Amino acid sequence: FLKGFLLSILLSPWPLFWVGDRGSPVRSLQYLLRAHGHDLVVDGVFGPVTEVAVRAFQKEGELVVDGVVGPITWRALIIEVAQGSTGDAVRAGQDQLQSRVQAGNPDLAVQIDGIFGPRTDAVVRTFQRRVAVAVTSFPVDGIVGPLTWQALVGGMLTD
Repeated sequence: FLKGFLLSILLSPWPLFWVGDRGSPVRSLQYLLRAHGHDLVVDGVFGPVTEVAVRAFQKEGELVVDGVVGPITWRALIIEVAQGSTGDAVRAGQDQLQSRVQAGNPDLAVQIDGIFGPRTDAVVRTFQRRVAVAVTSFPVDGIVGPLTWQALVGGMLTD
């Protein structure tokens, strides 16, 4: 626990998102909301429908219901995925990895198909190895768990 906590401090922080925001982290938010049973279109726009889904998720999880997605809501939303996983949580991770391609990381290209197969596993490990260069002892295990989610949605390797 302590090691994970200390590592999380060294990573880019969980971003804050609310109505009006756009982009890849919002798409991942929408995919994760879908993985939790909320029916919404994944369009990368934090509009009224996304806000309603966020508020419903926060209420269901007994979180502060404010429609803002910050560290506590992100931690509740994330779903650990690894090789063999399928569905919208995998799509969320794949979308985050794919967004790094435009930032000059072509080897992080992955198809957003919701299937965590060998290619997604290899790309996750490549991402983790690159983060581990900056954050010593970052896990390189092919599992998109809390630390890898934080690094992804926090925007690491997007500059």
